[in-house]
Amino acid sequence: MGSSASTLSDDIFKSLLKDMTAETKGLIISEIVKKCNEILVDNPGNRCAKYAAEYLSSEEGKSLSNEDAQIFFKCICTGIENPDSSLGCYAMTPTDYHKFGGFFDKLIRDYHGDETGAKKHVTDWSAANANYDVKKLGQDELSMRVRVGRNLVGFNLPGKMDKQERINFEKRMLPAFDQLTEIYGGKVYSLTPYFGDDEENPNLISESKYKELVDAHVMFKDMAADSYLKSAGIANDWPCGRGCWQSEDKMRIIWFGEEDQLRIMCMKKGSDLLEVFTNLNKMLNTVESIEGIEFAKDDNYGYVTSCPSNLGTGMRASVHVKIPNLTSDGTDKKAKEVCKPLGLSVRGTGGEHTPIGADGTVDISPSARLFIRESEIIGKLYEGIEKLMAIENQSPIIIKEVPKSPIEKTNEESVSPTVAESGKTKNEQAASESTPEHTPKYDQLSPTPVLAITAGKETIVAPPFEA
Repeated sequence: MGSSASTLSDDIFKSLLKDMTAETKGLIISEIVKKCNEILVDNPGNRCAKYAAEYLSSEEGKSLSNEDAQIFFKCICTGIENPDSSLGCYAMTPTDYHKFGGFFDKLIRDYHGDETGAKKHVTDWSAANANYDVKKLGQDELSMRVRVGRNLVGFNLPGKMDKQERINFEKRMLPAFDQLTEIYGGKVYSLTPYFGDDEENPNLISESKYKELVDAHVMFKDMAADSYLKSAGIANDWPCGRGCWQSEDKMRIIWFGEEDQLRIMCMKKGSDLLEVFTNLNKMLNTVESIEGIEFAKDDNYGYVTSCPSNLGTGMRASVHVKIPNLTSDGTDKKAKEVCKPLGLSVRGTGGEHTPIGADGTVDISPSARLFIRESEIIGKLYEGIEKLMAIENQSPIIIKEVPKSPIEKTNEESVSPTVAESGKTKNEQAASESTPEHTPKYDQLSPTPVLAITAGKETIVAPPFEA
């Protein structure tokens, strides 16, 4: 199915000419709707296919101009070329979320869990009176990082940028990097071979320097290896318009030319979560105060990002914590089972799809991005550390599955199945990433409730915590 979807996509973009007839456009739309429905047979969790089929069958979708149709098909290309996608779409311009509202609004509220269909994002960094020092939780200094995705008004989003626009964006950011360097010191590291018209790039680095920065997790890798970003056009024109700025103390980094035009981050080893949070807010204010730089926002969804999953705050606030008991098998499987109902995501120490530390260190962060205030995210991180460590420090007991009696088998019919027993496909489980499958169950026969989280054939039992 993957190859046929890819071929369909190639045919679509060859056929979508600005002067195509209404009949031709109608045939293409019908073919895409058919392909989306085919994808949903084996991949019912593909939100892009689900809502694209609905949208293109509606009057709004059918009446798209030729130019808007071209843009919309690029927005959904990832979900068609990668049927196992759980989200599968990227905006191409800052106004796409509004322009194609009949598609994006349903998908966004589904993914971010807004059952009301009426929520609006509110930006709020005020956490001045909070005390989020993890020493109160018995923690030593932790590796802390907070990052946000940002895009500028006046530019296409990375999926629609061509080589020259990527270079122009990098040049637009140079005055901002100069001002940041005056405050924090540091340097710009660029991968752009040249700026055009024989204009040299004063910040161009060597291949060996690039590898050094990647190994140090300062710079990002070539995105062509990511099939989702490649399908969206975000990985095009590598390495033009790609690079980063890093402060002298190495605690502040701005990537340019990645999934979003800018990924702005602050990090530090310490105990006060608010310190790195406040540092990032100050740096953001400095960047946006520079003439010609304005971050793109949407009235409903807050800060605009390429991927709908990052809309709103665009923020990921994380810490590295050691949980050797929950990672005793050398993986983060049990940790993810425990963290999901806490609203936390778990990654390896090098980021997504990387291994955990040999000592059981993992990277945790609140999962929510949209319809949540920035100040609430940092608060949820603190609360998440507290609850996670309460479970970890009790040395969870692993209870092996035992044969069930006939009575238990009868009673089992009234109990909700675990994910492993539910018969769901891998893709369906992935699609429910933003809406936790696992919820705490409490033993009503015990005077002290326990948290029981099922993980395949095993159950992790730990003392309760406040919900």
